[in-house]
Amino acid sequence: MISVVTPTLHRPNEVAGLLRNLSEQTMLPAEVILVDGAPASEKQTEELVQALSESLPFPCRYLRHARGTAIQRNAGIEKARGSLVALIDDDVRLEPDFLRVCFDVLSRDAKAGGVVGYRTNQHFRPRTRQRWRWYRRLRLLTTFEPGRYDFQTGYPINANMQPPFSGVREVDFMTTACAVWRREVFESGIRFDPFFSDYGVLEDAHFSLRAGRKWRLLQCGDARCVELNSVNGRVNKRKLGYKYVVNYYYVFRSVAGPLTLRQKTRFWRYQAFELFRVATSAMRRRRAGEVSELLGRLEGALSIARGKAFRRA
Repeated sequence: MISVVTPTLHRPNEVAGLLRNLSEQTMLPAEVILVDGAPASEKQTEELVQALSESLPFPCRYLRHARGTAIQRNAGIEKARGSLVALIDDDVRLEPDFLRVCFDVLSRDAKAGGVVGYRTNQHFRPRTRQRWRWYRRLRLLTTFEPGRYDFQTGYPINANMQPPFSGVREVDFMTTACAVWRREVFESGIRFDPFFSDYGVLEDAHFSLRAGRKWRLLQCGDARCVELNSVNGRVNKRKLGYKYVVNYYYVFRSVAGPLTLRQKTRFWRYQAFELFRVATSAMRRRRAGEVSELLGRLEGALSIARGKAFRRA
């Protein structure tokens, strides 16, 4: 009994592709809940779901809920009936046995609260990325194990550095792109924090790090998928730059706080390097997007310094 919950915004084509993909699963979901963040005046995704619903081998429920992916997921989770809840992004395409493999993993391990899949098209080697080489040279991070959280610096180590593997491995956090959770995790009261409004940055790490205090979190190399990285529905680089500072600090103080002076120093040392990296790249390449990201990062740092970053609207 797996309920699939998917937030979406301005992506009718991606939703159509996802529904076709889920229809090909060897273990079909008990239901799919689509939570649309678009205003009621935009009918394209809703009409698409209505047109496809009768031909699907599972019930598909359509909801509208604004304010961002974190809030949309909470709305979908509240409606989900399955004993397992799969959080699948609309631009992810699962291999046919994905849900079956995740179901088997959780059936074998009663202490596991969730399992995340392996995105086959996202893997990269850190040696091929210059910034990761500098992270090591400057010792900006205290761990480089994919899927672990650096509790001394406030940085989640990119899980995409994990080479292809078979079986399961333990992780500290899980992406919401392709993860399956036990209902008990949500019944314990854990939800996505409403602080992460608008386009989500790090709300998945924040959620799973809190869940990881009680449950084991696993990545399964045999639960494979691809992530298409659709550009539809994304926000501008300036807002992303802001979130890369503010959201990261919010998660850091939430899961590792109260922060020591050493932890704060490590966090801002890392952020200073990121400012330098983006600034030099913007000057060299003269890309407007990188200039916007730099401005957003500066705004984020200033907002934290002024004590305005975490005020509730």
